Amino acid sequence: MRTAYSVETVRTAERSLMARLPEGTLMQRAAAGLTAACADVLGRVYGSRVVLLIGSGDNGGDALYAGARLVRRGAGVTAVLLTPDRAHAGGLAALRRAGGKVRDTTDAEKWISRADLVLDGIVGIGGKGGLRPEAERLAVVCERAGVPVVAVDLPSGVDADTGEVHGRAIRADLTVTFGTHKPGLLIDPAREYAGSVRLVDIGLTLPEVPEVEALQHRDVAGLLPVPAPESDKYRRGVVGVAAGSARYPGAAVLAVAGALRGGAGAVRYVGPAADAVIARFPETLVSDRGPAKAGRVQAWVVGPGAGDDAATVAEVLSTDVPVLLDADGLRLADQETVRARTAPTLMTPHAGEAAALLGVTREEVERARLNSARELARRYGATVLLKGSTTLVADATTDTPVRVNPTGTSWLATAGSGDVLSGLAGSLLAAGLAPRDAASAAAYLHGLAGRYAAQGAPVGAQDVAEALRRAWRDVLD
Repeated sequence: MRTAYSVETVRTAERSLMARLPEGTLMQRAAAGLTAACADVLGRVYGSRVVLLIGSGDNGGDALYAGARLVRRGAGVTAVLLTPDRAHAGGLAALRRAGGKVRDTTDAEKWISRADLVLDGIVGIGGKGGLRPEAERLAVVCERAGVPVVAVDLPSGVDADTGEVHGRAIRADLTVTFGTHKPGLLIDPAREYAGSVRLVDIGLTLPEVPEVEALQHRDVAGLLPVPAPESDKYRRGVVGVAAGSARYPGAAVLAVAGALRGGAGAVRYVGPAADAVIARFPETLVSDRGPAKAGRVQAWVVGPGAGDDAATVAEVLSTDVPVLLDADGLRLADQETVRARTAPTLMTPHAGEAAALLGVTREEVERARLNSARELARRYGATVLLKGSTTLVADATTDTPVRVNPTGTSWLATAGSGDVLSGLAGSLLAAGLAPRDAASAAAYLHGLAGRYAAQGAPVGAQDVAEALRRAWRDVLD
């Protein structure tokens, strides 16, 4: 599992460690890791040209000490100082002693255009509110030059704690981060500025509970329900799906497809698309008597393609089993009814749906994905799976880490893909997983299935559903 911690937590851990180490040890550890990463990007250090973009503070110090190490390995290193009077004194002295050059920003474009590598040490993890004009100009210069950029700890201009980007930011090919990941390195829009991320261990002791975590194969494998020798279809769980309408029968078919791939023992379908569902999946148990009389289930999925069927949504929410709300179900569900439920609720909005529920614009949600997911979970007292370029899973409790799904692909931006995800997550709920685990495992499998189905080519939601089998095998092997 990858974990990420807030700036405040990292600063506290750094201070504790520095108090026990000789002065400058921590910065030298960071510089050593940074130097090794730069050497890997360059391939051949001797004779290469490296430009350091240096702001004030320790972030610039890390870059300057790394620059000194690169000079000693035969690189030509030029440090461009954005605030010459506030550059890290020790790092600057080390670079000069090694033979590196120091310049102001006057001819920065010339130096950058000639470089084989740019090291971004403008702003550290404490940076807030975007870049200053001169730093923004250098960000533009780097993009136009097309030179590989390595960011120190995180790209300058992104918010370490939230993943927000205010204005222009440095776009890195590689980010070398120290001690731990920061939330902004895992969450868009900041994540897309980070490029590949390399973690350098500098010896920090961090709390057991992080701010953000990203599950890996092993973590997901430990969550997935696997039938025991005595299992039958009822012991494995039965998921109810109330979805589809005359206008959107396909939503029902796709939600059922996801549910059948989710590990529950049986799927009950309630709605107007029963004929279409049975034609595609004859193993589905169908009913035309409404959710309350459909038979026993361990969880419900309600909303995909439901149109304006508020009565069915309300009926499902009145049950005492976990409920997944998606699509039209999100719009039709009463907030206070959701908050008053004693059984868990899992909400799966995309950014547009989340914006409508929060009373903000879609752009605001996409700009502040972490805070939006947390706020929606808090308002509804529910678990929220916020779909998008980085899918987030947030609980209503503030002491639970937000989970970030690492497997997504842009090929999943296709009609009906969310319906498959809802059925899959609902099935995992019925199999006994807690909402947070069901949402996280479903997002992980769904992302893998999207990758496998696409293989670099366009896909439809049915392709994703079919590829879920391979995703399960991959995770459990």
